[in-house]
Amino acid sequence: MEREISVCPKLEKAFKILGKKWNGLIIEVLLTGETHFSTISSAIPELSDRMLSARLRELEEMGIVERLVDTGYPVQVSYRLTEMGKGIKPILDEVHRWANKWYADEEPKKE
Repeated sequence: MEREISVCPKLEKAFKILGKKWNGLIIEVLLTGETHFSTISSAIPELSDRMLSARLRELEEMGIVERLVDTGYPVQVSYRLTEMGKGIKPILDEVHRWANKWYADEEPKKE
C-alpha cells in the first residue's frame, strides 16, 4: 500500500531560498556583517557580478537582505542581513558540520 506524502509549503519556500545556486554563499558572506558588493564579489570569485546583483535583488525581495544607500559623496551601497536572514545562521552551521564530516578528506581544487 502506497502512502500519500505531502511536502510542507513552508519547507518548500525555505528550499527555494537556500537551494538556489549562490544564495547560501552570499548569505554566508553577509553573516560576517554589513558589506559592500565588491567584498561579496571577491569572496565568491566564480559568481559573476551580473548574477550577484540578481541574487541580491531576489534576496532583498524575499526579506533576507537589506540594501543600504549612503547618499554622501561618493554614494556608497552596502548590504546586510535582516533579522530573517540572520536566522539562517544555525542552518548554515549545520551544513558546515555535515560538509566537514563527509568531505573532510577532499583536497581543495587547484587551478
